[in-house]
Amino acid sequence: MSKGILAYGAYIPMRRLQRKAIVAANSWFNSALKSQAKGERAMANWDEDSVTMAVAAARDCLGERDRNEIGAVHLASTSLPFADRLNAGIVVNALNLPENVAGHDHSATQRAGLSALADALGAAGKSAILVTSAEKRRTKSASPLELSSGDGAAALLVGEGEPVAELVASASRTVDFVDHYRGENVAFDYTWEERWIRDEGYNKIVPATLRDLFAKAGARGEDIAHFVMPCTLAKVAGPIAKKAGIAEGAVRDTLAGVCGDTGAAHALVMFAHALEAAKPGELILVVAFGQGCDALLFRATDKIASVKPTRGVSGWLKRRREETNYQKFLAFNDNIEIERGMRSEVDKATALSSLYRNRNTITGFMGGKCSVCGTLQFPKTNVCVNPNCNAFHTQEPYPFADIEGRIMSYTADNLTYSADPPACYGMVQFDAGGRIMIDFTDVTPDEIDVGKKMDMVFRIKDYDPQRGFTRYFWKATPAA
Repeated sequence: MSKGILAYGAYIPMRRLQRKAIVAANSWFNSALKSQAKGERAMANWDEDSVTMAVAAARDCLGERDRNEIGAVHLASTSLPFADRLNAGIVVNALNLPENVAGHDHSATQRAGLSALADALGAAGKSAILVTSAEKRRTKSASPLELSSGDGAAALLVGEGEPVAELVASASRTVDFVDHYRGENVAFDYTWEERWIRDEGYNKIVPATLRDLFAKAGARGEDIAHFVMPCTLAKVAGPIAKKAGIAEGAVRDTLAGVCGDTGAAHALVMFAHALEAAKPGELILVVAFGQGCDALLFRATDKIASVKPTRGVSGWLKRRREETNYQKFLAFNDNIEIERGMRSEVDKATALSSLYRNRNTITGFMGGKCSVCGTLQFPKTNVCVNPNCNAFHTQEPYPFADIEGRIMSYTADNLTYSADPPACYGMVQFDAGGRIMIDFTDVTPDEIDVGKKMDMVFRIKDYDPQRGFTRYFWKATPAA
C-alpha cells in the first residue's frame, strides 16, 4: 500500500489587516515601510490562537471522515499558548478523538510544520496520523516582520491507503545558521541582516538539500510541477528554483499579498494550496528553511481530484473581512496596553479538577442523546429534557460541533466586558435538536438576525493573566 497524504485542509482567519493601515501608522518613524504598503495580512481574532486555528484546520481536513482511524496527532508551532502542557492534547480533546491517540508538540524552528510532517510520514502505518500546524506570532510594531507575517494553519492526514499524494523521497540538513531567534521570556523575534540570510543561508543550505533529494528520488528539477518554498525575502525562491533546474512557472505563490507568511505553518499552508491545483502524476516539492532545511517530494495520484477539503486555502481566502483598524490589531495581540474597564477585572482562575471532569463537554462540545426518545440536548444530564420522556440515565454522548444551528434570539451587549465590543450572543437552536445560549464570534451586530444559520467554532473563552492559563470553549459564527 502507498504511504502519503490521505486528506488535507487549512484555516485562514476572516480578518485581513490592510498593510497600508500599518504603514500609515508607522511610516513617520520608518519611512522605508512605504514600499511594503501593498496587500493584506491575515489577522486572527482576539479569541484565536495557534491551538484554535489548528483545530479549525483539522476539521477542514477531516470533514466527515471516521476519526477512529487516527492514531496520533502532531501539532507544530512556535507560538503555542502553553510552554508546559501538551498543546496537542487540547486539539485531541476538541476533535473528540479517543484517549489512546498519541499527542506530540513540535516547536522551536520555522520548519517545525514540515519536520512534523516528515516524522509522521516515517511513523505512519495502518493508523493514520494527523499533522496540524498553526501560527499566531507577536511582532514588534513598525517592523518589517509585522507587515510580512500572517496568522493561519494547515492540517494533513497521513498514512497508508489511497493517498492523494504519495511520498517519493525526502532529505534534511541541520545547520545552526541563526537567521533569527526568540529567547526565553522574550516576546519578539530578533532578526539578522537580510543579505546574510539570503546569501549564506538560503542560497547555500537549500540547494545542497535539493541535490540530496534529487539523488535519492532519481528526479531532476525539470520534473517538478509545483515548487513550494516559503520565504519573505525577495528574489530567493525563483533563483533557487532556477539553479535546481525547476521551471519558473512551477514556483508557487507564497500568498504574501493575500495572507502573509504563517511561520512554521506556511510550508503546509502552501502545500495544501498546491494540492488544490495539482493533477495526477505531477510532482510537488515542498521545502522549509530554519536552522537547516527539510525537503519532501510528493507525486499526486488519481485520488487528487476526488478528495477535497471542506473549504481549503482558497475557500478560506474568499471568506474575508477587510480590517483597517490598526489599533484593534495592536490590542488583540497585546502590543498596546489599553484601559479595559472595571468589568474586565475579575478573577479568572480555572478549577483544573472541574475542567478535567467536564473536558468532553467543554473542550469536545459533547452533548447527549436520549436512548429512549432520541431527544438531543446540551449539556448532557442525568434526566432527559423532553417533558414527554424525562427518562433517567439514558443520555448517550453526542457531538454537537458539526451540527448547524439557527439563531432563536440574540443581543449585542455594550455593557458587559468584551475584547471586541459589543459582546454578541444569543440562543442557538440546532437543526437536529437541542439548543444553547452561546457567544457569537467573527460577527458584527448588523450581520445577525433570528433564523440566521450558525456554525460552531472552537475559540478562546478567556485568558487568566495572573496564572497564564487560556480557557477554551465553543462559539457560534455565521455559516458560509
